[in-house]
Amino acid sequence: MAKQTFIKGTMILIFAGLIVKILGFINKIIVVRIIGEVGYGLFTMAFPTLLLTVTLTQLGLPVAISKMVSEAESLGDREKIKRILVISLTTTGILSIVFTTAMVLLVPPLAHIIFTDDRVMYPLLAISPIVPIVALSSVIRGYFQGRQRMGAIGISQIIEQVVRVSFSALLATALLPYGVAAAAAGAIIANVLGELGSLLYMFTTFKMSKKMKIRKGFWGYVKGGRKTFNDLMQVALPATGSRLIGSLTYFFEPIVIARSLAIAGVSTTLATKMYGELAGLALAFLTLPSFITYSLSVSLVPTISEAAAQNRYDIIQYRLHQAMKISMITGGLAVVVTYVFATPLMKIMYGAPHVAVYVKLMAPFFFIFYFQPPLQATLQALNHARAAMMNTIFGAAMKITVIFVFASQFGIIGAALGYVVNVVLVTMLHFATVVKSMGFTLVLRDYGKGLLCITATALFASILQAHALQTVALLPKTCLMILAVVLFYFILVVTSGLIKGEEVAQIPFIGKWGLKWLK
Repeated sequence: MAKQTFIKGTMILIFAGLIVKILGFINKIIVVRIIGEVGYGLFTMAFPTLLLTVTLTQLGLPVAISKMVSEAESLGDREKIKRILVISLTTTGILSIVFTTAMVLLVPPLAHIIFTDDRVMYPLLAISPIVPIVALSSVIRGYFQGRQRMGAIGISQIIEQVVRVSFSALLATALLPYGVAAAAAGAIIANVLGELGSLLYMFTTFKMSKKMKIRKGFWGYVKGGRKTFNDLMQVALPATGSRLIGSLTYFFEPIVIARSLAIAGVSTTLATKMYGELAGLALAFLTLPSFITYSLSVSLVPTISEAAAQNRYDIIQYRLHQAMKISMITGGLAVVVTYVFATPLMKIMYGAPHVAVYVKLMAPFFFIFYFQPPLQATLQALNHARAAMMNTIFGAAMKITVIFVFASQFGIIGAALGYVVNVVLVTMLHFATVVKSMGFTLVLRDYGKGLLCITATALFASILQAHALQTVALLPKTCLMILAVVLFYFILVVTSGLIKGEEVAQIPFIGKWGLKWLK
């Protein structure tokens, strides 16, 4: 599988991410309707534990492997690449044994003591098989990222989601007669099976594409791999710290919110339902386009690491500017659509138009969220992962504090404010750190154009919404309005010169046609 350029690799991941998000939302709609809001609340309570488990098992190695493989690739050092893979496989193998055992032993008391709802034990137990799967897939994924083979990663993501969607409804329906807790556990098991399907594809592709025998001299590389291990940990531990803080915060969120709402006089069942609506529906909806910024961050780490190894700081500046511009364009459109069409979209997707209150409150602030992943990826690629981790820790502490103080006083709206504070604070801290570390400067003209395009599109969308025909059914009417808004926005973006011809030409499948149209 051929190496892709930054734009081409990013676009491949974006297309894959779009398919994954669409399938994910279809899956979520089906699961919510099968197991109900209480069942989905149990699933949402268990899901942070799944993310925490994945974070601990990976130990930040995908980022570290990607960075180090990219640097070794730029120097033509294939021996170093093999050493990186051997040490990474050994590390994740040991971790998978430890964490699988710990999960099986700790889940029952964890569910009874910490969570307010004992039924969450069954979804939590369903998580444990994912540990060894994630351990192996994280190493292979980091290898493909480092060699900038984004096609393999994109296909694996699609396979993962297809398997997950295929089994979610099946298992949730089959287990529903045994209670909503069992049905929620079935939805978790579908996530495990999705990870397994992704791993099988990546492992097969890796076996077919690699030009080295991992097993040959394996223990010799392990014995002499202290320096490689230390180099990996120098990047991996701070990267893990950032993800771990996020996962730990996500883990404690339902606990803190449930306790805070209890102080505010909200019953346990209602608190579970409200948390499911806020975190499982509203937040997931607001972060729908985050697959674009995730794709940018995955592509940025090896690209910037390679440029830094060659002392090409002009390339680093250029790539970061490209990533920030794409984040602005996509984030602006996302904010307009989620804010203006919040009520009809929540009614269409979840049958819960009242959730639009949370969406409208948070949407304007989430514009800045789309800049966060590329900024963090840049810090990690430039050996400033520790600074990124400290920013994340500070933002997480503020989020939990705000959630506890405001949710206990104002209910679930106070929890929503905690999310907003975290997004704005961490992004601004990341940006300040990037500026300090590499002297990055914004091209203000591009951001001025972007804000004008976003403002004009917001006005256009509001006018459409206000004058929409009431006789047309909600689904086709909303889809047509969103399509009109998207076309209007991208006409403004293209005519303003925010998208360059050289960038359009690198888009897979449609690049040449798009360049001709642009000219």
